[in-house]
Amino acid sequence: MAQNVYDNQDFFEAYAQLSRSVNGLNGAPEWPSIVKMLPEMEGLNIVDLGCGYGWFCHDARQKGAKQVLGLDISERMLNKAREMTSDTAIIYRNEDLEQLKLPEATYDLVYSSLTLHYIEDLSTLLKTIYQSLTSGGHVVVSVEHPIYTASKHPRWLIDEEGQKSWPVNSYQTEGRRITNWLTEGIIKQHRMIGTYLNLLIEQGFIIKHVEEWGPTLHQIAETPSLKEESERPMILLVSAQKHTNK
Repeated sequence: MAQNVYDNQDFFEAYAQLSRSVNGLNGAPEWPSIVKMLPEMEGLNIVDLGCGYGWFCHDARQKGAKQVLGLDISERMLNKAREMTSDTAIIYRNEDLEQLKLPEATYDLVYSSLTLHYIEDLSTLLKTIYQSLTSGGHVVVSVEHPIYTASKHPRWLIDEEGQKSWPVNSYQTEGRRITNWLTEGIIKQHRMIGTYLNLLIEQGFIIKHVEEWGPTLHQIAETPSLKEESERPMILLVSAQKHTNK
């Protein structure tokens, strides 16, 4: 079973203070880049893996999605999402993505934001995703960038001269990494970029776009604290597509 720190009261309360929790998709600086990777959502049947408060579910419906299924392991997250939702075409369900089963050839888009780096058996989940997609269906995901997950210290190190450096530990050694973020003992799965892409290819996906996200000059001007994110990528964005049946 996947780790569920989001139902920890202290973690949940700290997470609720983050910009992406308070301001939704507009609080996620990578969102403008993700928008460019998404297909037109009019009439689509969509599933959001790790839906959190349901921000993406709402956005998809506003853009014409037919139905959206939001899945999350955290009941606290799902309760918050349900409180914020009155749309009967959005359904929320508690699911451990490590054991996920989805109906075949049902969804036109599978979306996941900053969730898959928690999944140990990613190959099996990607197989489930592929089988659940309709012909030509899309998958769009964001994960913590492997440079970020390779670090045992999720923050800059500052030397005696005040110079910042980002510690990368054993980048080519993949597997479990334990870090402290909002609380202690957060378990993540470190994978190299090539591993993410090859796992998608092995399942039959066509890679459409890959982006090592960093803030634009305009974003840095509006939010100066984002400047440090231009020193090394924090988020990896990937879109892929299922082969179209002829």
